[in-house]
Amino acid sequence: MQLAHASPRERETAETLQRVLTSVNVRKYAFTREVRIEQRAMKHAFPVLTLNVLFANSPDELLSSFLHEQLHWWLRDHPQQMEDAVRQLRQIYPRVPVGLPEGADTEESTYGHRVDCYLEIQADRALIGPERTAKVIKHKPWYTWIYKKEIDDEARIAALVKAEGLEIE
Repeated sequence: MQLAHASPRERETAETLQRVLTSVNVRKYAFTREVRIEQRAMKHAFPVLTLNVLFANSPDELLSSFLHEQLHWWLRDHPQQMEDAVRQLRQIYPRVPVGLPEGADTEESTYGHRVDCYLEIQADRALIGPERTAKVIKHKPWYTWIYKKEIDDEARIAALVKAEGLEIE
Protein backbone atom coordinates (compact mmCIF):
# COMPACT_ATOMS: atom_id res chain seq x y z
CA MET A 1 0.00 0.00 0.00
CA GLN A 2 1.37 3.40 -0.98
CA LEU A 3 0.85 6.61 0.97
CA ALA A 4 0.97 9.76 -1.15
CA HIS A 5 2.25 12.05 1.60
CA ALA A 6 2.56 9.76 4.64
CA SER A 7 0.37 12.18 6.58
CA PRO A 8 -1.10 11.00 9.88
CA ARG A 9 -4.55 10.73 8.29
CA GLU A 10 -3.20 8.67 5.37
CA ARG A 11 -1.43 6.35 7.82
CA GLU A 12 -4.63 6.03 9.85
CA THR A 13 -6.61 5.17 6.69
CA ALA A 14 -4.01 2.60 5.63
CA GLU A 15 -4.08 1.01 9.08
CA THR A 16 -7.88 0.84 9.03
CA LEU A 17 -7.85 -0.70 5.57
CA GLN A 18 -5.21 -3.24 6.62
CA ARG A 19 -7.32 -4.26 9.63
CA VAL A 20 -10.40 -4.62 7.44
CA LEU A 21 -8.58 -6.63 4.79
CA THR A 22 -7.28 -9.05 7.41
CA SER A 23 -10.75 -9.50 8.92
CA VAL A 24 -12.62 -10.36 5.70
CA ASN A 25 -11.61 -12.38 2.67
CA VAL A 26 -11.71 -9.97 -0.28
CA ARG A 27 -9.71 -12.23 -2.62
CA LYS A 28 -12.78 -12.85 -4.79
CA TYR A 29 -13.19 -9.09 -5.31
CA ALA A 30 -9.54 -8.03 -5.63
CA PHE A 31 -8.43 -7.36 -9.19
CA THR A 32 -5.45 -5.10 -8.52
CA ARG A 33 -2.98 -5.25 -5.67
CA GLU A 34 -1.72 -1.71 -6.10
CA VAL A 35 -3.51 0.62 -3.68
CA ARG A 36 -2.67 4.22 -2.91
CA ILE A 37 -4.01 6.37 -0.08
CA GLU A 38 -4.03 10.07 -0.92
CA GLN A 39 -5.52 12.57 1.46
CA ARG A 40 -6.83 15.14 -1.04
CA ALA A 41 -7.68 12.82 -3.92
CA MET A 42 -11.06 11.85 -5.26
CA LYS A 43 -11.17 8.09 -4.98
CA HIS A 44 -10.67 6.39 -8.33
CA ALA A 45 -9.74 3.06 -9.85
CA PHE A 46 -7.25 3.92 -12.61
CA PRO A 47 -4.39 3.91 -13.27
CA VAL A 48 -3.80 3.04 -9.60
CA LEU A 49 -6.65 2.27 -7.20
CA THR A 50 -6.64 5.38 -5.03
CA LEU A 51 -8.63 5.96 -1.86
CA ASN A 52 -8.86 9.17 0.11
CA VAL A 53 -9.02 9.52 3.89
CA LEU A 54 -12.75 10.25 4.19
CA PHE A 55 -13.53 6.89 5.79
CA ALA A 56 -10.43 6.45 7.97
CA ASN A 57 -12.68 5.98 10.99
CA SER A 58 -15.40 3.93 9.29
CA PRO A 59 -14.17 0.45 8.38
CA ASP A 60 -17.39 -0.61 6.62
CA GLU A 61 -17.49 2.50 4.44
CA LEU A 62 -13.78 2.21 3.67
CA LEU A 63 -14.25 -1.43 2.67
CA SER A 64 -17.19 -0.51 0.45
CA SER A 65 -15.15 2.20 -1.28
CA PHE A 66 -12.26 -0.23 -1.75
CA LEU A 67 -14.60 -2.82 -3.28
CA HIS A 68 -16.26 -0.22 -5.53
CA GLU A 69 -12.90 0.72 -7.04
CA GLN A 70 -11.77 -2.92 -7.32
CA LEU A 71 -14.96 -3.72 -9.23
CA HIS A 72 -14.14 -1.07 -11.82
CA TRP A 73 -11.11 -3.24 -12.66
CA TRP A 74 -13.36 -6.29 -13.09
CA LEU A 75 -15.70 -4.38 -15.38
CA ARG A 76 -12.83 -2.90 -17.40
CA ASP A 77 -11.74 -6.44 -18.18
CA HIS A 78 -15.22 -7.26 -19.57
CA PRO A 79 -15.73 -4.52 -22.16
CA GLN A 80 -18.20 -6.30 -24.43
CA GLN A 81 -20.43 -7.38 -21.57
CA MET A 82 -20.35 -3.85 -20.16
CA GLU A 83 -21.18 -2.35 -23.54
CA ASP A 84 -24.17 -4.68 -23.82
CA ALA A 85 -25.28 -3.94 -20.26
CA VAL A 86 -25.06 -0.18 -20.80
CA ARG A 87 -27.02 -0.48 -24.05
CA GLN A 88 -29.80 -2.31 -22.20
CA LEU A 89 -29.74 0.17 -19.32
CA ARG A 90 -30.16 3.03 -21.81
CA GLN A 91 -33.34 1.36 -23.06
CA ILE A 92 -34.71 0.76 -19.56
CA TYR A 93 -33.68 4.18 -18.20
CA PRO A 94 -33.55 6.63 -21.12
CA ARG A 95 -32.86 9.53 -18.76
CA VAL A 96 -30.31 9.37 -15.98
CA PRO A 97 -28.84 12.10 -13.78
CA VAL A 98 -25.41 13.41 -14.61
CA GLY A 99 -23.26 14.98 -11.92
CA LEU A 100 -22.92 14.55 -8.22
CA PRO A 101 -24.55 13.81 -5.90
CA GLU A 102 -27.13 11.81 -7.89
CA GLY A 103 -25.16 10.57 -10.87
CA ALA A 104 -21.63 10.20 -12.14
CA ASP A 105 -19.61 12.71 -14.18
CA THR A 106 -21.10 11.72 -17.53
CA GLU A 107 -24.17 9.90 -18.78
CA GLU A 108 -22.01 6.96 -19.86
CA SER A 109 -20.40 6.83 -16.42
CA THR A 110 -23.79 6.93 -14.69
CA TYR A 111 -24.89 3.90 -16.72
CA GLY A 112 -21.62 2.10 -15.99
CA HIS A 113 -21.93 2.86 -12.31
CA ARG A 114 -25.32 1.14 -12.28
CA VAL A 115 -23.45 -2.14 -12.76
CA ASP A 116 -20.50 -1.26 -10.53
CA CYS A 117 -22.69 -0.09 -7.63
CA TYR A 118 -24.90 -3.18 -7.92
CA LEU A 119 -21.81 -5.41 -7.68
CA GLU A 120 -20.50 -3.32 -4.79
CA ILE A 121 -23.72 -3.87 -2.84
CA GLN A 122 -23.53 -7.61 -3.48
CA ALA A 123 -19.90 -7.74 -2.35
CA ASP A 124 -20.67 -5.67 0.74
CA ARG A 125 -23.53 -8.00 1.66
CA ALA A 126 -21.32 -11.05 1.21
CA LEU A 127 -18.56 -9.62 3.41
CA ILE A 128 -20.32 -7.56 6.10
CA GLY A 129 -23.94 -8.70 5.89
CA PRO A 130 -27.16 -7.05 4.74
CA GLU A 131 -27.75 -4.84 7.79
CA ARG A 132 -24.33 -3.20 7.80
CA THR A 133 -24.48 -2.89 4.01
CA ALA A 134 -27.82 -1.08 4.23
CA LYS A 135 -26.27 1.44 6.64
CA VAL A 136 -23.27 1.99 4.38
CA ILE A 137 -25.40 2.51 1.28
CA LYS A 138 -27.78 4.83 3.11
CA HIS A 139 -24.89 7.13 4.09
CA LYS A 140 -23.24 7.34 0.67
CA PRO A 141 -22.84 11.05 -0.15
CA TRP A 142 -22.58 10.46 -3.90
CA TYR A 143 -24.35 8.46 -6.63
CA THR A 144 -27.52 8.80 -4.56
CA TRP A 145 -29.87 8.15 -7.49
CA ILE A 146 -27.78 5.20 -8.62
CA TYR A 147 -27.75 3.51 -5.21
CA LYS A 148 -31.48 4.14 -4.74
CA LYS A 149 -32.19 2.51 -8.12
CA GLU A 150 -29.98 -0.45 -7.21
CA ILE A 151 -32.16 -1.10 -4.17
CA ASP A 152 -35.52 -0.24 -5.78
CA ASP A 153 -34.88 -2.19 -9.00
CA GLU A 154 -32.59 -4.87 -7.62
CA ALA A 155 -34.26 -7.80 -9.36
CA ARG A 156 -34.04 -6.08 -12.72
CA ILE A 157 -30.38 -5.09 -12.44
CA ALA A 158 -29.53 -8.53 -11.00
CA ALA A 159 -31.06 -10.23 -14.04
CA LEU A 160 -29.20 -7.92 -16.42
CA VAL A 161 -25.86 -8.44 -14.67
CA LYS A 162 -26.38 -12.20 -14.67
CA ALA A 163 -27.47 -12.30 -18.33
CA GLU A 164 -24.37 -10.37 -19.35
CA GLY A 165 -22.03 -12.62 -17.37
CA LEU A 166 -20.85 -9.80 -15.10
CA GLU A 167 -21.55 -11.51 -11.77
CA ILE A 168 -18.61 -12.21 -9.53
CA GLU A 169 -18.67 -15.96 -8.99
